[in-house]
Amino acid sequence: MFENQLNNISIGQPDKIKDEKIKISINDLSSYFGKTKVIKNISLNIPEKKVVAIIGPSGCGKSTFLRSLNRMHEVVGGTITGSIYLDGEDIMKSDPVYLRRKVGMVFQKPNPFPTMSIFNNVVAGLKLNGFHNKKILSEIVEKSLRQAALWDEVKDILHRSGAEISGGQQQRLCIARTIAINPEVILMDEPASALDPISTTKIEELIFELKKEFTIVIVTHNMQQAARVSDYTAFFYVGELVEYSDTKKMFVAPGKKQTEDYITGRFG
Repeated sequence: MFENQLNNISIGQPDKIKDEKIKISINDLSSYFGKTKVIKNISLNIPEKKVVAIIGPSGCGKSTFLRSLNRMHEVVGGTITGSIYLDGEDIMKSDPVYLRRKVGMVFQKPNPFPTMSIFNNVVAGLKLNGFHNKKILSEIVEKSLRQAALWDEVKDILHRSGAEISGGQQQRLCIARTIAINPEVILMDEPASALDPISTTKIEELIFELKKEFTIVIVTHNMQQAARVSDYTAFFYVGELVEYSDTKKMFVAPGKKQTEDYITGRFG
């Protein structure tokens, strides 16, 4: 039934995506703040275990689009029309708490819980959901910190506050916290914009590793970063999807002049 729905709707997608397993399918998505339409009738497919970068000038709706994918847009008072399917299920019919366990999010500014230890930061979501087996929690902490490339740096200071480590480490701690609940999709909203170049490199290397297990959608203002880390790139402008393409193709031979003007720095 879901496949038939896909065949009957127009979804913007690069040719290569036709051969991919689709994790998220978005059709005619519009997002509003009050009566203001911020995202305008966007349709695209996001393939499983790939990295999709969302680029575009400030205020073009990138973060609003990202927050729509796990219904966080509603938390800040927004509304959505159109449809978003995760593994064939309409997310608008899902319980938002359940949805956000499957679709985790990493924000622009590292936001560890300052009153919690590094250990408790990682397992905060699990404890909130009533899971308290100490042995299994310890195993999850180590696994998640290893996946976030942070274990070797903090394994001897797990009792210390998550706010006591560096900014780059804090952001990887937040990624570990997201991984710990075992999501299927990770949304990243400019995860390296507040970090130094060395920490940024570590985050980018981490993204390469994480896509082996997770589908990743990353908003970035840094086009070089998009070119380095993503498999596919979507260019947004004033709330509209201008172009969605294989990343290498977009940055070498964009299909739209508006895209070319943006990535060559003529505007934005």
